[in-house]
Amino acid sequence: MGSIEAVLDLDRLRADVAVLEEQAAAPSLWDDPEAAQKITSRLSHLQAEVRKTEALRARIDDLAVLFELAEAEDDADTRAEAEAELVSVRKALDEMEVRTLLSGEYDEREALVNIRAEAGGVDAADFAEQLQRMYLRWAERHGYGTEIYETSFAEEAGIKSTTFVVKAPYAYGTLSVEQGTHRLVRISPFDNQGRRQTSFAGVEVLPVVEQSDHVDIDETELRVDVYRASGPGGQGVNTTDSAVRITHLPTGIVVSCQNERSQIQNKASAMNVLQAKLLERRRQEEQARMDALKGDGGNSWGNQMRSYVLHPYQMVKDLRTEFEVGNPQSVLDGEIDGFLEAGIRWRKQSEK
Repeated sequence: MGSIEAVLDLDRLRADVAVLEEQAAAPSLWDDPEAAQKITSRLSHLQAEVRKTEALRARIDDLAVLFELAEAEDDADTRAEAEAELVSVRKALDEMEVRTLLSGEYDEREALVNIRAEAGGVDAADFAEQLQRMYLRWAERHGYGTEIYETSFAEEAGIKSTTFVVKAPYAYGTLSVEQGTHRLVRISPFDNQGRRQTSFAGVEVLPVVEQSDHVDIDETELRVDVYRASGPGGQGVNTTDSAVRITHLPTGIVVSCQNERSQIQNKASAMNVLQAKLLERRRQEEQARMDALKGDGGNSWGNQMRSYVLHPYQMVKDLRTEFEVGNPQSVLDGEIDGFLEAGIRWRKQSEK
């Protein structure tokens, strides 16, 4: 029971809600619309967490009564109902426990996701687009907001790259285990001879930067190019040169944004992406120094991390956790919670 109470931690949730309610009631709240939006969004999310946690607490209490009733009346139907509810409650507790494992410095942040086609030609571009859809569908299933910053379409099919944000607390901590190279094996729909093709796409997950991060960027070290945004097949989606590409000369990092109608808005969004990439670069450098001190050589877990096999058999398997699913289509439709939970538990175990 003690471990259950630790997972639920209602007192902490209610205390956090009380603090946010006080901030949300301040007369000056909307003097800073961006900060106000974050406060109200986080308050709404935590209130939903409290309701969900209270409901789970009630289910656990009712479950004990249900088992007592089944025993007292020696009723097989009631006992079967209680056992089915026990399985359901245990699954809900496992999901909630995973959230308690997200204790990294940036885990509470929203997530900035970048997907790029790698080896495999048009199949890789098509796979990159399928991964984008997978994550957007996952976010939609959970009621999380998303915003696509930029998509670079490939000539024949699919995309070369895309950058989008998932707007939910703990989105970074949850999705960060998706970082690495994803591999697709299938009969290529783009091959006239119907041959099997292996293609790759890379996923990068970054925490959205906040004002407290202090990522200093010297404007003289930036090259800013503007161009006309375009859609699939070269179709124009904007009649002005409003899309913005920023190159950070010291590191060679290139970011772009074309989703806004205004060049100023696109530049601001692109700068946010650049700051996130520089923040992650700094975090990786700090982690590398710590790993060198520990003498573990870095122990990177990011590279090739999941295989999606559509032929000659059907399976999606995580190469780190060994978690697998025999229905690739459900995974590509956004049902990835099992992979996320297994990845978070695996990462926590690896840190010990």
